[in-house]
Amino acid sequence: MLIKFYSILKLIKFSHTIFSLPFAVMSAFIGTEGMPGIRQLLLILGALVVARSCAMSFNRLVDAGYDIDNPRTSYRIQLQGLIGKANLWFFTISCTLLFIFFAGMLNRLCLLISPLALLIIFGYSYTKRFTNLSHLVLGISLALSPIGAWIGVTGEIDIAPFILALAVLLWTAGFDIIYACQDLEHDIKSGLYSIPKKMGIKNSLILSSVLHFLMVIVLFLFMYFAKLNFVYFGGVCIVSIMLVYEHSLIKPHDLSKISLAFFTVNGIISMILMVATLVDVVIFY
Repeated sequence: MLIKFYSILKLIKFSHTIFSLPFAVMSAFIGTEGMPGIRQLLLILGALVVARSCAMSFNRLVDAGYDIDNPRTSYRIQLQGLIGKANLWFFTISCTLLFIFFAGMLNRLCLLISPLALLIIFGYSYTKRFTNLSHLVLGISLALSPIGAWIGVTGEIDIAPFILALAVLLWTAGFDIIYACQDLEHDIKSGLYSIPKKMGIKNSLILSSVLHFLMVIVLFLFMYFAKLNFVYFGGVCIVSIMLVYEHSLIKPHDLSKISLAFFTVNGIISMILMVATLVDVVIFY
């Protein structure tokens, strides 16, 4: 049983939860203008973790026919064989129900919008079948985290979390375009859609850079709406430098450092931004 559970975590790349989790924490702290209640924070983190988990496991189930023909993802089929399809469906449904439960425990508004969130995160898995904009849909999926966290602690809708969500959308779409470059040949053979397939690797990397440049602008804009100060400003400056470094790692003729750019650098970016924001909130709010 433990082996199967570990295999599920490996299959859904559980460690990648680090990408969206910091933005939810940021939003929760800003929404409460300080430290949110422990109960609220745990429910928000729980909702985020199970939402991502059910979305990823669902993706593995519905994309199995494509994954088996892609050298980068064929290992997923082996893991699914070890786990068992029935067990993976059970995990997916359980996480889905837990997400709705956590949302309901936060407040009524969270409960009411939880089906919409599920529709978006499940719908992403089908987008590569018919549109080149799947990277933006993935961005929207991760961008739900700061919006959901804000509503979770305030019970209200405000413009500030949507500004942060836009930054998350641009960031995610940018790095997902980079990541998708390594699947260009498979996308062509399988008839799947992607920006690299539409624009080519060189132009895709340029577009990714533009999206990340816009992300930085939005992060500075968020400083105004969230009433943040110089600690956050310094964090965004460091994030800007990290983004430049990320793009310096990837060349149209050399994609060998995608893993470093995608996993390591982006994980550091999200953590730097979260720490800078929390310190700023604690000092100045």
